[in-house]
Amino acid sequence: MEKTIDKENYPKPLRVGEIARGEVVNKGKASVFLDLGPRGAGIIYGREFYEAKEKLKNCKAGDIFFAKVVDTENDDGYTELSLTKAGKEIAWEDLAQKRNNNENVSVRILGANKGGLLAEVSGIPAFLPVSQLSPVNYPKVENGDSQKILKALQKFVGKEMELRIFDIDPQEEKLILSEKAKESGKIKEALKNYNIGDIVEGEITGVVDFGAFIKFSSSADNTKIKSKDNVSDEGEETASSLEGLIHISELDWQLIDNPSEVVKVGQKVKAKIIDISNNKISLSLKALKEDPWKSIENDYKKEDTVKGEVVKINPFGAFVKIAKNIQGLCHVSGFDSQKNMGETLKIGEKYNFQIISIDPKEHRMTLMLVGSE
Repeated sequence: MEKTIDKENYPKPLRVGEIARGEVVNKGKASVFLDLGPRGAGIIYGREFYEAKEKLKNCKAGDIFFAKVVDTENDDGYTELSLTKAGKEIAWEDLAQKRNNNENVSVRILGANKGGLLAEVSGIPAFLPVSQLSPVNYPKVENGDSQKILKALQKFVGKEMELRIFDIDPQEEKLILSEKAKESGKIKEALKNYNIGDIVEGEITGVVDFGAFIKFSSSADNTKIKSKDNVSDEGEETASSLEGLIHISELDWQLIDNPSEVVKVGQKVKAKIIDISNNKISLSLKALKEDPWKSIENDYKKEDTVKGEVVKINPFGAFVKIAKNIQGLCHVSGFDSQKNMGETLKIGEKYNFQIISIDPKEHRMTLMLVGSE
């Protein structure tokens, strides 16, 4: 009577692309033979052998390897295998697992370009975009000069960094890393100590064309201004810090062209938190200064004639300084053309203007030219 085959326990045939486990049984000058158990015998040779030569040169009988099937049966009846391709596939799977588990990966920065940092993880090229750097390491370059950004990024080359996998696509061979993602949990926890309206004391760490960065300790007890006279509590500063942005529009009540006119790197300042969202902190310096528009209607009225200095000219009009921190707009519609406006008004010159409208809540004043000083 014929014995029946247990199909459930019988090993399925190997398929191209599958990862197989094999034990080294023999080694030739340019080949390695593997025992694949019930699934037959495998061989790594030719180009696949030379690509993995460093890994195979010291192998001996009994060593275990995981290899990718590139041909289920060659002319000699062996299953052709690739150690290199298997290594990459296993590496991609391992990285995908790390991403799903929010695990950190330790990488050495190999290079830099204007867009970010270049690295390698488990033999796979990776990229850390500038936008994914933590606030502390983000290049705070004035005017966004690309060459200065590159110079700032080159300081990271050769350094070890703890990062998270932000995006992964084995098909496209894309591996994007993030430092911000690694810090997000800590930042989120630290932000629980703060509320909109809190006043913090910190140091200006960078000045850029859109504002200034301020760093303050992530310990609320150390940085919140508790007393009415705005004196900060004394305390030991913690190692970790939070960093927020003071947008150019929040530096002062007057129109600011260059944030470096108001603050400098290293300067100690007090700022008010005006927004906390998406692990980002927005702060304001002007919120701690008296609003000059609060009592403006006591000094200026509609149809008053005032003297003002032209401080900036845009295609839609000219900004005119009427008093300290008070500016109005003389719209281009008051001239025959934009060219005529440019020829009539000169930056730094003073002229007589009539107030057409005042809106203290919106900090807005509209002016019309009536003559020069």
